Amino acid sequence: QVRLVESGGGSVQSGESLRLSCGVSGYTFTKTCRGWFRQVPGEERKGVALIEGDSVVGYADAVKDRFTISEDSTRSTLYLQMNHLKPEDTAMYYCAAELGSCLIKPDGTVYRSTGIVGAWGQGTQVTVGS
Repeated sequence: QVRLVESGGGSVQSGESLRLSCGVSGYTFTKTCRGWFRQVPGEERKGVALIEGDSVVGYADAVKDRFTISEDSTRSTLYLQMNHLKPEDTAMYYCAAELGSCLIKPDGTVYRSTGIVGAWGQGTQVTVGS
């Protein structure tokens, strides 16, 4: 099972930006669903932004127009550009791939292929101060 590696998290002030990266040496993402999730302690993990095939599937409403998901041309690294960060964006951010097919609802709920575990990273913490 591939273990993805996230980087780029940190502590910033409200209004600032961060860019998260995700990948692993020697690994190329397939075109199945992949993207970013986040989780706050005591709450369920929610989708942030997803890609499937060559297209963006969607964003959670909470991050729309502030966050941008992208992928390098070799499909070896996923990115999440996070602008105008808010304290409510504070969470552990996880990268995931090999999720089959997926869709994301406005509240961040992700529906994806059943029976597919996918590949996940261990997460990178993002903390936004007010």
